[in-house]
Amino acid sequence: MPGVVWIAIAVLGALALVIAAGISRLRTLSRRVGSFDCSARATGNPEGSWTPGIAQYAVGRIEWWRCWSLSPRPARTWYRERLTVTSRTPLDPDERGQGDHYLVQCRYDGLDFELDLAAGDYFGLASWLEAAPPGRQDLVL
Repeated sequence: MPGVVWIAIAVLGALALVIAAGISRLRTLSRRVGSFDCSARATGNPEGSWTPGIAQYAVGRIEWWRCWSLSPRPARTWYRERLTVTSRTPLDPDERGQGDHYLVQCRYDGLDFELDLAAGDYFGLASWLEAAPPGRQDLVL
């Protein structure tokens, strides 16, 4: 019987470490300069589930991490010169339970996807895309 108790303690300890690592990761990502909440989903399925994440501006790219992951690397990286915003629609506060959010439809390397962004985060994204080097005029609708 004492062996079972030690196994249970080890499992609970490992679980506590994983939870602590996840909380630390989320806290670190959300406190980085240029980070913002950004949920994503594939285009074409309005009933599809959103994947909550945190995005961060980097030099010439946006890196996006899933919230519920322990990966030290971003799940997606979108380079400015290949990312375009094709449309934006204000979201109904009842639909997402949040006010002042936009459904932002994007295209990256021919693949379409949607982002759920707070208004300030959308305007930051639009400004970042518009601040691209000269010669790129088609990045924001």
